[in-house]
Amino acid sequence: MFITRLYFIGLSILIIAIISNVIIGRTGLITWYDFGPKFFSSPIIEMKNAGFLNCLWLFFIYPIVLSFGYIMGDKIYRIMF
Repeated sequence: MFITRLYFIGLSILIIAIISNVIIGRTGLITWYDFGPKFFSSPIIEMKNAGFLNCLWLFFIYPIVLSFGYIMGDKIYRIMF
């Protein structure tokens, strides 16, 4: 049952991540797909280049959004099992 719970939570986080990336991409903010490769080569420079709003999204708001995926997946599991 533990694996089933993990599956529902992971699937829910994945769905939330896909939806949020599509929405955010349309607003003009960058996503980890755009930012990640550059960030891992030179983090400080890329954070400065990205700007405050993009960094706020990537490092603070996005993790909170993904945590809602965890909560949803856990609730779905508890309802079904």
